[in-house]
Amino acid sequence: MRCGSWIRGWQIGLGLWALVAASQASAGAQDLWPQWRGPEGTGIVAASQFPSEWSNEKNVLFRVPLPGPAGSTPVIAGEKIFLTTAAGDDLHLMCFSTSGQELWNRKVATGNQTARVDEGNSASPSPITDGRHVWAMFGDGSLVCFTVDGQEVWRRALQEDYGKFEIQFGMTSTPVMHDGVLYLQLIHGEWNHDPSVGVLAALDAATGEQKWQVTRTTDAISENKHSYASPVIYDDGTYQYMICHGADYVTGHDLATGREVWRCGGLNPKANYNEYLRFVASPAVGPGLIVVPTAKGGPVVAIRPGGEGDITNSEYIAWTADRVTPDVPSPVVTQDFVYLCRENGIVVCLDAKTGEVLYNERTNGHNHRASPVLSGDRWLITSRQGVITVLQTGADFKVLSQNAMGEPVAASPVIMGDRVYIRSFDALYAIGAK
Repeated sequence: MRCGSWIRGWQIGLGLWALVAASQASAGAQDLWPQWRGPEGTGIVAASQFPSEWSNEKNVLFRVPLPGPAGSTPVIAGEKIFLTTAAGDDLHLMCFSTSGQELWNRKVATGNQTARVDEGNSASPSPITDGRHVWAMFGDGSLVCFTVDGQEVWRRALQEDYGKFEIQFGMTSTPVMHDGVLYLQLIHGEWNHDPSVGVLAALDAATGEQKWQVTRTTDAISENKHSYASPVIYDDGTYQYMICHGADYVTGHDLATGREVWRCGGLNPKANYNEYLRFVASPAVGPGLIVVPTAKGGPVVAIRPGGEGDITNSEYIAWTADRVTPDVPSPVVTQDFVYLCRENGIVVCLDAKTGEVLYNERTNGHNHRASPVLSGDRWLITSRQGVITVLQTGADFKVLSQNAMGEPVAASPVIMGDRVYIRSFDALYAIGAK
């Protein structure tokens, strides 16, 4: 692609993305955080007046104890908060009011499994809501739909429908919903050379009925067959994809049929193959750009939409940034910048158009499992040790505060109005100015 064509394509993509985002924002309620990555599935929310400084006592509007730990992010519809949790051996979907009262609690399944000591369990996938219903998937394969008042609508057993989960640390992928359809990414498989190692499926969100199912093939081996990432939807008004990440590749699929439209490899080069490079961080989307992380100090790859077939090393690769990938937290992409939080507490800001590293700085030495969220001129990263760092957006590195909760946290924060909701292993917090 010639430079002039690329610039015109970028400008058109920006315009289409702005129109789609504006349409979605006007159609959606301001008090809806429908799924893990927020209102637009990007980790970005409108500017908020939440305080920049807090603790487990300062600026705490409420703290509600929970029956067990989980890394899943709460979702919010109006004055109701929904979250999944383990409670001993049981798996629950719970509802709280935004004033901190428990409204209902439903046991969905039994058979919780803990992975990597306590970093993950069968309540790792986050719920989804549209303000009328709430959907929740668990690591045992239970997928349920409830009304927001706690009445069960339907359920499916995914391991019965799509085969036994063969994945070392449990199925943690969160479904994504788009235009009334739930999209599932179940990438797993035995440690052998069988290329059929994953199922993608689309279900009618209202009924649970399958719309399509496809097998995702790969030549990945060993642990690399196991993906802990979640699918992402890219929709700029011209191109629409279900983006799936794992087993050495990122792929873009037609939303109506599941057909693979494009595939990008080179994320785990064969010349220096790492048999333990499983993907955990999910891709992120922004204006005219799909940003793909890898793992273990590998590259970050930025893809332009519009490609067909194998796009590895093609003109649809906008840029590659070496040795800066986050291993677990997903990126955040704006029109100008790409923000990365690496697992070791180092944050990286890239130029969204060129991939140039604008800064690469350490915030603290903690482990970071949650994905960043961005609101206005601030973005938040969350450490496993329960410290939430607030940084200023832009090309310059600036830490505004570091806020210790005193409890382990693996869930991403939720920003709503003038509040931040934080789900620790022990409790649900609402943070706001008193």
